Amino acid sequence: MDGMDYWKLCDDFTVIQAALLIVGEDPALFQDYLIQWTPENRPTGFDATFSALKNAINGGRLKAKILRDANTYDGVMVGKDDLTGDVYYELEPDWGNTTILRDDLIDWLKSRNFKPGFFFEQKTDAPDYLDTNHQNYSSKLAAAIRAWEAVTADPKYTNNGKTPKRNIEVWLTAHAAEFKLVKEDGEINADAIKNQIAKVANWQTDGGAPKTPSK
Repeated sequence: MDGMDYWKLCDDFTVIQAALLIVGEDPALFQDYLIQWTPENRPTGFDATFSALKNAINGGRLKAKILRDANTYDGVMVGKDDLTGDVYYELEPDWGNTTILRDDLIDWLKSRNFKPGFFFEQKTDAPDYLDTNHQNYSSKLAAAIRAWEAVTADPKYTNNGKTPKRNIEVWLTAHAAEFKLVKEDGEINADAIKNQIAKVANWQTDGGAPKTPSK
């Protein structure tokens, strides 16, 4: 792995880090001082990306945990008194410490139909319905397909005394977290597994008895 890969461990990023990662640069190399550089010396695309992120946060289109820099006189207008004409400002966000959650950043990027490589895995040969980055991805559909593939391919599920549906349920239960089949309280969503997904993946719908395990 190179230095960029370790940033995938982060659950959130500063706005400067996010802009650098979007343009394909390692924040560790630039984040502390690139704002002081002239535009022509900054990474290609950084200024446009940084501006887009700031505008989206200031406009309420991208959620962020905003921290403000008390050491700057820069400000953002937040209101105006119609009677006196007085304008009210608040301190400019400190973009080196204001943070964006990874999931919120990815959702925002999707809304712009922009999928930089760091935040979106490169497209594989997998069909669209198994691509977690596809806008129409269904975790339950993917779970049904993956369960069918696993149970039909693994010998341990053959003639083991269980029906195909029961084997599918066992596999889905073991992979519940992978397909978002775990509730907020940590309990596995057994109802969805048994009554929704396993029914779709089950190929033995005649209700016949399972085969006796072979010796």
